[in-house]
Amino acid sequence: MTHGTGPSYAVVIPTLGRPSLSVTLAALAGARGPAPERVVLVDDRPLTDCGPLDVEVPPSLRDRTSVVAGCGNGPAAARNAGWRSVGQEWIAFLDDDTVPGPTWPADLAADLAACGRRTGGSQGTIVVPLPDDRRPTDWERSTAGLARSLWITADMAYRRTALEQVGGFDERFRRAFREDADLALRVLDAGWHLTQGARTTLHPVRPADRWVSLRQQAGNADDILMNRLHGRHWWHRAGAPRGRLPRHLAVTGCAVGAAVAALARRPRASLALAGLWLAGTGEFALARIAPGPRLADEVTTMLLTSAAIPPAAGYHWAAGLLRHRRVAPWRPAPDAGPGPAHRAGGGRPVPAHH
Repeated sequence: MTHGTGPSYAVVIPTLGRPSLSVTLAALAGARGPAPERVVLVDDRPLTDCGPLDVEVPPSLRDRTSVVAGCGNGPAAARNAGWRSVGQEWIAFLDDDTVPGPTWPADLAADLAACGRRTGGSQGTIVVPLPDDRRPTDWERSTAGLARSLWITADMAYRRTALEQVGGFDERFRRAFREDADLALRVLDAGWHLTQGARTTLHPVRPADRWVSLRQQAGNADDILMNRLHGRHWWHRAGAPRGRLPRHLAVTGCAVGAAVAALARRPRASLALAGLWLAGTGEFALARIAPGPRLADEVTTMLLTSAAIPPAAGYHWAAGLLRHRRVAPWRPAPDAGPGPAHRAGGGRPVPAHH
């Protein structure tokens, strides 16, 4: 890595203390191009985990690397703490399980230099390596979807002025889900452009247990928050897939109806509804099993989670409706617009929930 001239930028990496963070920093240090002026590691582990970060910072980055406390408030709050702790013109966000490409700093410098005055952000290209000797599992396919996602902060650089204008990330998004799409839509609403850069970042598939897809259903509550902030058509603007929530609600309704009919001693209705539940669950399981490796453990995982996901999705959807019922739509300030004259406070304040 060189220390030549180029756009002023800092790198912000929220972390839960994963061992992969050392790999990320080693790749950043070994890549060709102008070094970041600052590297901020935001320690977002829970406050009960008070030990120092177990990370190896390469010698070339030690004089410019700092650790900021994220206090376990989630990636949106962590990124806010990171970018607000530095003063560079551009903030490049990476995840702690990504691997910047061998020319990432040089490519980033070129991407940022090509940005016009009205460009508020530049997205990198995400590459997810998949197995060559078999079909990918359901979890691997889910991770591979990152390569097709818009504006994800696994590799996304924002102009400081744009972040200040819209108030940064909305800290009501407590998971690594939708907080990046929300920020991008607000930046676009404020009059900025977002571009696709030429730099490349690798995003390996993290190890995960059998129930990872079940935990992901918590994102249904975040989708409710997106509906409240950006209206029901935000999916199209963000290029996000709609998912299967309507089917999940229907399948769950059949299961509940079958139980109620049984308690009411209506066996025919109960059997009919149970049959619909079984058919819906089976269709969902087959849709997930068919494109995968069809190994015994993978098939077992798909069968178990396909039965559990619909009610979990419904629960988080209902919880989101309750939790975010008073959220007002996002509205940029009437005088908002890109440029140095529009600073912090130009848009609706983004609340912090700690």
